[in-house]
Amino acid sequence: MALHACLIAVLLVMLYPLAWLLATSFKPADEVIASLKLLPSHFEWGNYSTALDGVNEVSVGRLLWNSLLIACGAVLGNVISCSLAAYAFARLRFRMRGPLFAFMIATIMLPHHAILIPQYIIFNQLGMVNTYWPMILPKFLATDAFFVFLIVQFMRGLPRELEEAARIDGCGPFRSFFSVILPLTRPALITTAIFTFIWTWNDFFTQLIYLFEPEKFTLTLALRSFVDASSQSAFGPMFAMSVFALLPIVLFFLAFQRFLVEGMASSGLKG
Repeated sequence: MALHACLIAVLLVMLYPLAWLLATSFKPADEVIASLKLLPSHFEWGNYSTALDGVNEVSVGRLLWNSLLIACGAVLGNVISCSLAAYAFARLRFRMRGPLFAFMIATIMLPHHAILIPQYIIFNQLGMVNTYWPMILPKFLATDAFFVFLIVQFMRGLPRELEEAARIDGCGPFRSFFSVILPLTRPALITTAIFTFIWTWNDFFTQLIYLFEPEKFTLTLALRSFVDASSQSAFGPMFAMSVFALLPIVLFFLAFQRFLVEGMASSGLKG
């Protein structure tokens, strides 16, 4: 009983910032900083109507679409490229496989800021600055070594007899991958999709570097621009837009949380 009480207390502490964000989105501007109460004295519904108008004449619907376009493109790229790279490292035999796999794992420790300037120079020469390609194209090149490693660990736990049976039936490496290995790797792929979606959706720094036209802004960039768009700090509408930005992540996580737990458990114990 005491353990349950402690767990409930910890849960309330962890959920308090979310409750505070939701309550603050209904507060008048003078209560956001001046008052320490969780609930507002009266609900300011105008915060949400102002947030729906967006920033710099760009509606919140357009901002939401831009964020979804980048996040879904990144998810598609990571799932395709990381699964192909993981299959090569986990199931195929080729020269320099060990050193290449070790080099790939070492890139996990490489800070993102160390490669930001070279990447920006490359995309600038390709004419892709102020487009969504710098956030999407690298995902199709298996640049996220963490997800490659995660899928490799999962694939190494799959029985090789399945591939051998497929090879006897005349399947080549690609047919074995798409028909045998890929369906069995669904938990790891869904785990990759969930983390990619969340990390890409919340990525502020990369979007700030490559995007500078308001029509191409995401919700993450709009949150920063929202305060700068007026002479006074419109905290109420800003928190209302934060709720809009948080809602897709919560829905995405709730829809796939069962597969997330299954994929993390299986990938961590096998291999």
